[in-house]
Amino acid sequence: MTVETEAPPARRGAVRPQERALAPDLARGIMLLLIAASNTAFHLWAARRGPSGWQPVDGSWLDHAVQFTMITVLDLRVYPLFAFLFGYGMTQLYLRQRAAGSSEKDAVGILRRRSLWLIVIGLAHATLLMAGDILGFYGLMSLVLGWLVLRRSDRALGWWIAVATVQLVLLTVGPVLPALFQGELGSYGDASAEPGNEAYAAGEESWLAAAGTRLTTGLFVTFAAAPLSLLAGAYVIFLIGFWAARRRVLEDSGRHLPLLRRTAVIGITVGWLGGLPAALAHIGVLRVPDAAQSESGALTLLRDVTGNAAGLGYVAAVALFAHWWTGRPERRGARAVTAVAAVGKRSLSCYLAHSLVFAPVLAAWGLGLGEHLTSSTMVLFATGVWLLTVAGAYALERAGRRGPAEAVLRRLMYGGDGRRREARTHSDPVRKRTAPPPPCSPSRPSNDPARSPGPPPP
Repeated sequence: MTVETEAPPARRGAVRPQERALAPDLARGIMLLLIAASNTAFHLWAARRGPSGWQPVDGSWLDHAVQFTMITVLDLRVYPLFAFLFGYGMTQLYLRQRAAGSSEKDAVGILRRRSLWLIVIGLAHATLLMAGDILGFYGLMSLVLGWLVLRRSDRALGWWIAVATVQLVLLTVGPVLPALFQGELGSYGDASAEPGNEAYAAGEESWLAAAGTRLTTGLFVTFAAAPLSLLAGAYVIFLIGFWAARRRVLEDSGRHLPLLRRTAVIGITVGWLGGLPAALAHIGVLRVPDAAQSESGALTLLRDVTGNAAGLGYVAAVALFAHWWTGRPERRGARAVTAVAAVGKRSLSCYLAHSLVFAPVLAAWGLGLGEHLTSSTMVLFATGVWLLTVAGAYALERAGRRGPAEAVLRRLMYGGDGRRREARTHSDPVRKRTAPPPPCSPSRPSNDPARSPGPPPP
């Protein structure tokens, strides 16, 4: 007699290599270069800062050119790119789980565990190496938005995006309006505020003292800045990532070319124009009061708000390149594109690897090289570190292996039996009622193609 029992809930494992689209991974790989470059100012701990407290003001004409470019092109433009890809990846993971037969509760549970572990990893990363960690911040954001928004209908998601946009406009532009109407926009801000770079403790000679400062900063970024971002509507970029993933904008870019072209042109133009006044003021071409250039000043506010448009524009530009490149009869540069996409597949590992090199080499408690570098040489150093991660990721890609951090996170997400569940899901992706196998049934072969090395998107 055979007794039917319901199989355990199906859980979809990591996406298989043949299922991956190029654009998301390529965007993540390029994003990590931009993050490494934009973080360089944190490590120049002996440099004299400008009114914003971030970019140095000393150096040669080449250093000033780098500072100008960073403020215009990168500062607070890369993190919206990260937020979009994070929201996109969340939705991809949720939809894959649901398509595999997982219940809504199980799919959300996987995302919840992922978010919680990212908070833990982020705080550990901040304490040990890098106070500017963003994993904890995005972990908390994804935890809240996954609960509030991810499962909502397209119409409800549209309303959430509209509400977040209104929040962002009112709470960022609103405080500036009185100064604008009174003709005192140049005085808006606080030139006496403590420079923000001091919260990163790169110039602290004691690792333990620096770790205490970094932990304090990490806790603030995760548990104060993230809720404030929710109140201020900055989460709108996450939601746009949700919206785009539901329509497979990056995977099926050929169906969305007009949207991608408009987004790339308008987004990058708005973003760069919005950062231009702050960049011109930094190098002394535009004369404005220090208050306007401070971290809470009008120019910084303009730069930060328009950074959202630039981040979306960068994503669209990468998607357009991926569509063009994959359509070429002869794909020249295939090895380079594959290597950068390999970084994107292992973005968590590569992001953490940056800090493993940056912190001990540059910080005062380590070798202290950050004291002797300038803006231009620091960018060269950051690019070299990124290239090292490209080489490592490409080697792992050739070997068919995940990144170490992705492998650990996946085990934490799916539990100790994650591999067994992944294999079962791939072989039978739909939940069904089955008879239990006989006691002597052979186990699944070790070369099951379901055990593919492709990690989930970060």
